[in-house]
Amino acid sequence: MCWLDRESVLPAEQERLLRFLKLSEEAGEVAQAVIGATGQNPRKGHSHTWDDVQAELCDVIVTAMVALRTLTPDAQRVFEGHLRRVAGRVPGAAPASP
Repeated sequence: MCWLDRESVLPAEQERLLRFLKLSEEAGEVAQAVIGATGQNPRKGHSHTWDDVQAELCDVIVTAMVALRTLTPDAQRVFEGHLRRVAGRVPGAAPASP
């Protein structure tokens, strides 16, 4: 992630905000791929595949992790803690290990 910071020509605060906005862009690409995979745009037809949707979802995950890492150097711990809390809300799920 250091290379992102190093290559930026923007002030740090603006760069951080744009990384958060990038999530919306990536989510929009998921929507576009779903529309293309289902052929819901009559002008474009079936322009995407479900593999494209999977790839776009992965881009959302990566972008979210970059944004999280931008907020905290301890992104892995924060994410793992959140996953444990989410797993704890699933009815009948085994307790998550620490």
